[in-house]
Amino acid sequence: MNVKKIAGLAGIALVLFFVIAQPGQAAGLVGNIIDFLRSSAESVITFVSNVFS
Repeated sequence: MNVKKIAGLAGIALVLFFVIAQPGQAAGLVGNIIDFLRSSAESVITFVSNVFS
């Protein structure tokens, strides 16, 4: 088997274990990641709009 494929399967298994074992914390982590991505996107939009204004 390919090492990349094994690493991917191990990552998926780890995520599934985390979701099953700690669903509340997993949901909180996903919420934090989404908040971070939204904040980053807003920062980039603000930067670009300030550059072209």
